[in-house]
Amino acid sequence: MRIGLVGFAGSGKTTVFNTLTGLNVPIGFGGEVHLGTVKVPDARIDALSAMFSPKKTTFAEIVFSDIPGEHGAEHKGLSGKALQQIRDQDVICLVLRAFPNPALDKDANPEGDFEAFVTECLFADLTVIERRLDRAKKEKMDPLEVSAFELMKATLEAEQPLRSLPPLALDRSKLTGYGFLTDRPLMVVMNRSEQEATEPLPKAIADRLPALHAAGLVLSASVEAEIATMEPADQKAFLDDLGLSESAITRFIRTAYGLLDLISFFTVGTDEVRAWPILRGTKARQAAGKIHSDLERGFIRADVLPYEQFMIYKSESAARDAGHHKVEGKDYLVADGDILNIRFNV
Repeated sequence: MRIGLVGFAGSGKTTVFNTLTGLNVPIGFGGEVHLGTVKVPDARIDALSAMFSPKKTTFAEIVFSDIPGEHGAEHKGLSGKALQQIRDQDVICLVLRAFPNPALDKDANPEGDFEAFVTECLFADLTVIERRLDRAKKEKMDPLEVSAFELMKATLEAEQPLRSLPPLALDRSKLTGYGFLTDRPLMVVMNRSEQEATEPLPKAIADRLPALHAAGLVLSASVEAEIATMEPADQKAFLDDLGLSESAITRFIRTAYGLLDLISFFTVGTDEVRAWPILRGTKARQAAGKIHSDLERGFIRADVLPYEQFMIYKSESAARDAGHHKVEGKDYLVADGDILNIRFNV
């Protein structure tokens, strides 16, 4: 999963990126995208690893991209390069400044920045769609494709993002090459000062998010940077003092997983305990292919044990004796936390 961080100048986007990834990309680094891979915290993997003592423990991972700030402070529009860099992401994360920045000659305006970015993305997608419809007048085009583009045009003209269109209304399998910005899941991160780290999102933004089919959260990059340098025992005490129940990275990842409708299944053993992220609704055979293509090609069945039951009985055999072990076929819908053992033959 790739999450692209974007933001207007001075938003603290790169500080957020550095905090999340543990890297040290300098502020205003130029025009290149910087990447950082982060392990997805999962207490279930920690517990399974403690039980099996495997040679290797592998968490699910997220790749964060720090998208260069060509879209600057004055809302002059997204450059072509920035647009392409954003289109390459699975999730767009807009970082909004809500703290004083002496380096800038204007007060923070997160609501204005938010609306400016939403508008730019709408116009960028509308431009692509109008060009395609103009071409359709000059060349032969599938009527179904024309209908889809007309639907998208009407949606954007109504100031609604393409992500608001349900799967039955829009066949996205034929649109992957276009990289529509408003069809990407959108996260909005309000970057506050330490003193306001526990304050909720402003009502104007919170009220807009459902209509835009987006999600939002608040963090303080300066606080998170300090937390990242602490020992685990000290982190909890520090968070308690601030009135926070968990770090931003945990909330961030949970929000991203929810937007993408991702879940995790597990494989366990003395060699490796591993989390495998998949889309909710993935069938057992396709989930097996995440592990290895041979497992999907030669799939016979999946031995399934829910994580919660495994932790109650502490062994696969005890859970099986208690009737919680299942044998499922290729069409079984894998559930979050399932421990899978794939039987196959190639």
